[in-house]
Amino acid sequence: MLEQQFIVRFYETDALGHVNNTVIPGWFETGRLPIFDFFGDMAPDKRSLIVARLEVDYVKPVYFGKPITVKTYIARLGGSSFDIGSEVWQDGELCAKGINVMVYFDYQTQKAVPLTAELREKLATVSHPEHPVEP
Repeated sequence: MLEQQFIVRFYETDALGHVNNTVIPGWFETGRLPIFDFFGDMAPDKRSLIVARLEVDYVKPVYFGKPITVKTYIARLGGSSFDIGSEVWQDGELCAKGINVMVYFDYQTQKAVPLTAELREKLATVSHPEHPVEP
C-alpha cells in the first residue's frame, strides 16, 4: 500500500468550510501516480492506461488546515484491467474511499491488452496488507 500526506489548502474548500467534493478524486489521482511508473513510457502511440470507472464514497467531511493521508492500493487484478483502491484519512478517521478501474490499452488497435506477468508482479506489491492480491 502507498501512503502520501497532504495539507488541505484553502482553495480546496467550499463555502461550508469543508473540502469540495471535486477535490477528492484529484487526490486519488495524485495517489495513484507512483503506480503508473510500473508501466514505463505511456504514450498515446503505444500502450497506456485508461480510466474505465471512478467511484467515490464520501464518508465524513474533510476540513481545511489539517493534514490528510491518501492511501492507495491495488484491490483487484484482472486480465487486462485492475482496480485501484483509494482512501482519504484525516485525524485518524476514514473520510472518503473509492475504486478506480484502470484498463491497459493499446491505442494502435484500440483494444484492451493483457497485463504481463511482470506488471502483475509489480502491481501486487502495492496491494492492501489486509486484502492482498495474487499476481
